Amino acid sequence: MPIIEIPKNPRHRVCIIHPVIGNSKLGLSPDSAISEAIGLAQAIQLDVVYQEIIRIREVKPATFISQGNLDKLLPILEERAVELLIINSAITPIQQRNLEKKLKIKVIDRTALILEIFGERAQTKEGKLQVELAHLTYQRSRLVRSWTHLERQRGGAGFLGGPGETQIELDRRIIDDKIIRIKKELEKVRQTRELQRSARKRVPYPVVALVGYTNAGKSSIFNRLSAAGVFAEDLLFATLDNTLRKIRLPSGREVILSDTVGFISDLPHELIMSFRATLEEVLSADIIVHVRDISNENHDIQKHDVLAVLKSLGLDEIEHQNCYIELLNKIDLLDEQQRKWVAEISSRNPSVLAVSAASGEGCEQFLSLIDKKLSAERKHVVCRLNNTDGALQAWIYRHAEVLSAHQTDEFRDFEILIENADFNRLKQKEVTIISAS
Repeated sequence: MPIIEIPKNPRHRVCIIHPVIGNSKLGLSPDSAISEAIGLAQAIQLDVVYQEIIRIREVKPATFISQGNLDKLLPILEERAVELLIINSAITPIQQRNLEKKLKIKVIDRTALILEIFGERAQTKEGKLQVELAHLTYQRSRLVRSWTHLERQRGGAGFLGGPGETQIELDRRIIDDKIIRIKKELEKVRQTRELQRSARKRVPYPVVALVGYTNAGKSSIFNRLSAAGVFAEDLLFATLDNTLRKIRLPSGREVILSDTVGFISDLPHELIMSFRATLEEVLSADIIVHVRDISNENHDIQKHDVLAVLKSLGLDEIEHQNCYIELLNKIDLLDEQQRKWVAEISSRNPSVLAVSAASGEGCEQFLSLIDKKLSAERKHVVCRLNNTDGALQAWIYRHAEVLSAHQTDEFRDFEILIENADFNRLKQKEVTIISAS
């Protein structure tokens, strides 16, 4: 449901302004921040004809930036025939309306731009629902502006005086009704996902979830390991919908690999909440793999942003847990000195690994590391059962990794690796536990 209606034709001309407020040095550098904003605009084929970093002492309540900056900006916009101004920050509905009046062009903020990208990229029904929910939640807070399409639908007595407080209340009720409907549909999606996860736990296939900053190379890693053909371009937010594939580890064990939506600095709260159904796949994962673009000069800030989002989902201090792996991706773009530095980082932490999704370097070691971490969570068990109990033998093959099996006339001995929960179930069956460690 496209609410914001940003022009997406490459012929439409766009100006991006990145405001630097006071002496703030938090987050990305101004140059990196505006480069990221340009990447966001290009992700939906907008033609950026002008960009500028504007330093302001304080935010103006009416227009966000000062009248002096507006006076400098206006002739540039006219000269370059700019049709859309993007403020790479969050602005209020009043500021947006006043800027549009003064500049005579459409104005949006960073949140609206990201929402528009999500709206274009979502492919599945679930993804589209989540984007629509984020759009509506964002739009509900901006009802200071009249919705002309609703104004046309009013008609009849009592609606002839033009948009006013009554119209805003009507708009809000329409949005609220839609939000309730979408949340109900997403709750069904969440329940379906929970059933699917429960089914996978019975099989059982451990889940390995890829997370990371947008454009860090998650989908490229995913494709390298699973040959799934997931859309993976050098674009921000190339992947929005969860993709699951079964892959085989060096030990022969099979796991489910999950590719998730990318994160970004100042990720709108509406998106985090709306995509919670998708991100629940991360919450229930056995292994969380944080893919980092180590060739990016802001990789440390990007790591902080990703961990902050994971923390907001309830995964606090995840980087210090055994279920966490950090992949330093794109080492093929580093020079020799940088590669030595990355190798030194990896040597100090067994959960950190340098890889290249493009060349495949380090991918085998990555799969072995997943194997090692999953094995650390399992019990090494030697058990004996009746040779004639075919059902129990089949259960063992389904629920454990069989390292060896020896058969005699009466018994069959298994050496296995098994999850704790399945080990407890195994003990309740007609089996003799010879050893367990």
